[in-house]
Amino acid sequence: MSTALKLPKLPLGKMKMLIGGELCASASGRWLESINPANEELLGEVPRGDKQDVERAYQAAAKAQPQWEAIGPGKRAEYLRKLADALEKRAEEALHIEVMDTGNTIAKMRFDVGSGLETLRFYAGVAHEMKGMTVPASVGNLHFTVREPYGVVGRIIPFNHPIMFAISKMAAPLMAGNSVIIKPSEQSPLSASILAEECAKIMPPGVVNIVTGLGAEAGDAIVRHPHIKRLAFTGSAKTGMAIQKAAAEVAVKIFSLELGGKNPMIVFPDVDIDKAVAGAIAGMNFAWQGQSCGSTSRLFLHESIHDKVLEKLVAKVKALKLGEPLDETSQMGPINSKAQYEKVSYYIKSGIEDGARLMTGGKRPEGKQFEKGFWMEPTVFADVKPDMRIAREEIFGPVLSVFKWSDLDQCLEVANNVEYGLTGAVWTNNLQTALKTALRVKSGYVWINGTSAHYKGMPFGGYRNSGVGREEATDEMLSYTEEKSIHVMLG
Repeated sequence: MSTALKLPKLPLGKMKMLIGGELCASASGRWLESINPANEELLGEVPRGDKQDVERAYQAAAKAQPQWEAIGPGKRAEYLRKLADALEKRAEEALHIEVMDTGNTIAKMRFDVGSGLETLRFYAGVAHEMKGMTVPASVGNLHFTVREPYGVVGRIIPFNHPIMFAISKMAAPLMAGNSVIIKPSEQSPLSASILAEECAKIMPPGVVNIVTGLGAEAGDAIVRHPHIKRLAFTGSAKTGMAIQKAAAEVAVKIFSLELGGKNPMIVFPDVDIDKAVAGAIAGMNFAWQGQSCGSTSRLFLHESIHDKVLEKLVAKVKALKLGEPLDETSQMGPINSKAQYEKVSYYIKSGIEDGARLMTGGKRPEGKQFEKGFWMEPTVFADVKPDMRIAREEIFGPVLSVFKWSDLDQCLEVANNVEYGLTGAVWTNNLQTALKTALRVKSGYVWINGTSAHYKGMPFGGYRNSGVGREEATDEMLSYTEEKSIHVMLG
C-alpha cells in the first residue's frame, strides 16, 4: 500500500461544482453518490446538476469568453501553465481520489494525472500556431483568412480516465480562445472537484465551468443548448449517435467524437514471442480493467505461432495480480460500476454460449476481499469466430478474443469487418510487411510493434463508428476555431 501521502478521510462528503468562478451546489439541491467499486462503500457526493445549472454555466461562460479571447494567446498560455503548476501540487491527492473512484490501479493511474498536465503545457506551447493564410485569389488584391473561437464549448468526459480527460480535453478549446463547460461522468466524478477548486483560484471567472450530474440531465442540456455550437464527447458509439441526433434537433453543431473500438492486433510469425505476449497484455489495458476504447481486444495470431503464443499469454494473464487499487503492486482492480460489471458478465456468457473456448478468467476472483465490489478475473477466449458477439461488439472490459489466421487477406477482412476503426497494431520484423499491413488496417491510429501508447503531437481519432475529428495534436486546437475569409480590394 502506498504510504507517500495520508489518504483523504472517507467519505469525502459533499463536493462542489464550478459555475462562474464560484464553487456551488446544484440549483435543485440534489446530490449524486459516488461508490467505491472495490468494496461498494460510499466515497462522496457531487451536485446533481441539470438544465438550470447548465444555463447558469452557459451565461457565465458567454459573459467571460470575449475578454478571454481578447487577452491573446500568450496570456492565455500563461494561465494554462499556472493552472498546470497548481494541479501538479495536488497530483497525489487527485490520484488517490481517482483510484478509489474508478477502480483503476494506482501504479498506472499515476500516468493519467501527469499526462493531463503535460497536455495543458503542450497547448500552452503551441499558443501562436493558430495561423491563417494568404491566398493569391486575384491579381492586385489581398485575400487572407483569420481564425476565431466558437465562443462556448461543451465537453462531456467518460468514466475511465476522468482526471486526465477533464484536464487535457479543456486545453485545446481554452487555448483557442473559447470558454468551456465540462460535464464529468456521473460514474467517477469526484476528482473533478479538485480541478474545480484550482480553476476557481486561478482562471478568470466563467472561463472554465464544471457541471456534475447525470448524462440524461446535465449532459443532454449541454448537447441541446441552442447557443453551444461546438461539442466534444468521449464514450460509446451508441451515446455518440444519440448526441448527434439530439443536437441536430436544436441547431447545426460541430462535433469531436472519440468513441468505441474493437481493435485488432495482428501478429506475424517472425516476431519475438515474449515481446508479442507482453504487447498483447499491455494493449488490453488490464490495469484499467480493459475499460479503454483503444484496447487491442482482438488478437490475431498466425497459425504457425498460435499455440505457443496462446499458451504463454494465458499463463501471463492468469498471473496478473488482482487487488486493492491503491496497492502499488496490484495489476488490475475492479470494474468501474455495477452496470459495467453486468455488461462484461453478459458478454462472457455470450462467448461461452457461442462456442468460444474460455482459456482463463470469466468469473469473480476467489477470496474474502473480492466478495464485495465489481471484480472480474482477466479473461481470454480462444477459437473466436468472426460472427460471435465477443468478436464484433465492444465489451469495454477485461476480455481478450484470440483468432487464428493463415491468409493475410482473410485476416484483414475479419479485422476490418466491424463497425469500429479506432486503433490497431501490427507485429512483425519485416518493415515492408509492417507498413503495407498498417496501411490496410482501417483504423485511425496504428502501432507497429507496439500498443497502447499515445504521443503528443500525433492526431488521435477513429474511422467509421469510432468517431469523427482528431485530438492530441495542433489540429485539435485549430478545430476549436472558425475560419473567416477577408478580401481587401486594392484596385
